[in-house]
Amino acid sequence: MEPIQNPGPSEEELFEHHRFKASKGQEPLRVDKFLMNFIENATRNKIQQAAKDGHIWVNDTAVKQNYKVKADDEVKVLFEHPPHELLLTPEDIPLDIVYEDDALLVVNKPAGMVVHPGHGNYSGTLINALLYHIKDLPTNSNERPGLVHRIDKDTSGLLVVAKTEAAMTHLAKQFFDKTSTREYVALVWGNIEDENGTVEGHIARNPKNRLQMQVFPEGDQGKEAITHYSVLERLGYVTLVSCKLETGRTHQIRVHMKYIGHTLFNDERYGGDKVLKGTTFTKYKQFVDNAFKILPRQALHAKTLGFVHPVSGESMKFNSEIPDDMANCIAKWRDYVKHSGKE
Repeated sequence: MEPIQNPGPSEEELFEHHRFKASKGQEPLRVDKFLMNFIENATRNKIQQAAKDGHIWVNDTAVKQNYKVKADDEVKVLFEHPPHELLLTPEDIPLDIVYEDDALLVVNKPAGMVVHPGHGNYSGTLINALLYHIKDLPTNSNERPGLVHRIDKDTSGLLVVAKTEAAMTHLAKQFFDKTSTREYVALVWGNIEDENGTVEGHIARNPKNRLQMQVFPEGDQGKEAITHYSVLERLGYVTLVSCKLETGRTHQIRVHMKYIGHTLFNDERYGGDKVLKGTTFTKYKQFVDNAFKILPRQALHAKTLGFVHPVSGESMKFNSEIPDDMANCIAKWRDYVKHSGKE
């Protein structure tokens, strides 16, 4: 490894620090390509610039972008990004507020909106919008204002946000104790055989691709995760399902459904953006491609949210309509089934 002389910015100016250890089965892979698999929203240019500035290290030695990562290598990278206080800037972004009182609000998040600022998403997030709407939000243990739980950028649906410290504590305990209700609607590849079932399997980061989660069925890694599902509608080569969460792990429904062989429709990160079921006919592939264009994200919507109000003690339950992109995609599959005899 040839050390790089150009130091670039000082380490004090670098706000984003990532460290990864290559797995024992890691095949030799350029460090820039390796990091693309591990850092969400990082561009190749940004990674290559970090290498030029001497801010990518392997086993504590600065390396060039073409260094080949090998098994058990420790890779570290630092990026520049705005300091924390600049990430929490109030922004006048419209919010679809379903309910609000002095203690909390329930918001219907559109697909495409990131919940909180982070690497590659420093503005335009739900947190930026909330800080404009509410002047003083309590922070959770991760210093994320108001957040009790979160959903992925390209998942739509309901979130509860705490407006006071007491509400934050009370709501967080409900999620921890599994007394809250969360129901999602998902369109998945394949015809699920059973009308309902439960997926259990600890979830942790995929050691070969940090942007993915993975199920570890023996439970020796990761955190416990339980998803209950039931079939809502069979649509030939895809199935519309309801998923109720008993736990709330990162990508839980996405990774659990893939684990049982039913990846979410158009879930790019988990391979659902390919034709996974169906015929080899060109017409069918064109149909699927058109369905992908109608729904350019994973087919997942947080439809129902229930909890006990932290002040009144009242049981509250909220429902949201499936958004147009997902509803139109489902309608397209219904039409396909009707005209192709795949029912």
